[in-house]
Amino acid sequence: MTTLEHISVKDIISESLTKGISYQDYRTLVRDLVEQGSTTGNEKTEALANYTMLNDRRMKRWDKTIKISEEVKDKVSNFKGNMTWLVIAESWCGDAAHVIPVLNKLSELSENIELKLVFRDENEALMDQFLTNGGRAIAKLIMIDNTTGEVLNTFGPRPSEATQMVNDYKTEHGGLTPEFKEDLQGWYNKNKGRNIINDVIALIGL
Repeated sequence: MTTLEHISVKDIISESLTKGISYQDYRTLVRDLVEQGSTTGNEKTEALANYTMLNDRRMKRWDKTIKISEEVKDKVSNFKGNMTWLVIAESWCGDAAHVIPVLNKLSELSENIELKLVFRDENEALMDQFLTNGGRAIAKLIMIDNTTGEVLNTFGPRPSEATQMVNDYKTEHGGLTPEFKEDLQGWYNKNKGRNIINDVIALIGL
């Protein structure tokens, strides 16, 4: 990577960070959109508005039910780094609704981790720096060192076990069916965020 490209990516991230909102503000925004029958993103369809409504319920449930083990709490609360977790999302994204509440619970355990959220369609330059297999898949977590501005790691759009399920299904069937997507939602509900937690703490070296 050339110095020019390096600076450019940092500038893109820096600009996006100024637009980042807290998880609490994100939840308020999503609730307001549900009341308006709307959604985030450039495309405003009834289907996406319905997904936003469903995701609001999912996040509300996860906010109440996510459990983090004492071992993980101890590790994260003693984290010595200084990070911002910048998440690219949209309110209609099912994976984001399962992933972001877990990231919020983890970030709350450490004063050295700040969680910010931005919207994909409003931050295309940022999204295009962090594609997944060439696609603008979300939710995407970018872990940024606050001292150097360097990207330390990324996570998403799904935790490792869900990613393997998706990849295996695509290999066998060529694409994802509505039935598979329902099965994936079932997996998230049964896993209760454990895979997300394990993936993320491994990425920050805990």
